[in-house]
Amino acid sequence: MENISIRGKTFTGKVVSAKMNKTVVVQWERRVLIPKFQRYAKRRSKVSAHNPESIDAKEGDIVKIQETRPLSKTKNFIVIEVVNKEQENESN
Repeated sequence: MENISIRGKTFTGKVVSAKMNKTVVVQWERRVLIPKFQRYAKRRSKVSAHNPESIDAKEGDIVKIQETRPLSKTKNFIVIEVVNKEQENESN
């Protein structure tokens, strides 16, 4: 694995796009309190994360990402492990 120091926040989310070179887009849902109505609303967060060749996460995988130094204009996270691989649909 590459020698990149990791620090800061850790998130678990789903890979929604893996079309870029060594980069994946990870999305996860969070709940936000709406004080006026005393209810929670679902919101989604999307970030670009570095996808090392040793991990090679694919679209649909559940991954754990952690914050790191800025790697590019949009990448501040790195994939540290694949929690759950997406199952291939055999009926297609």
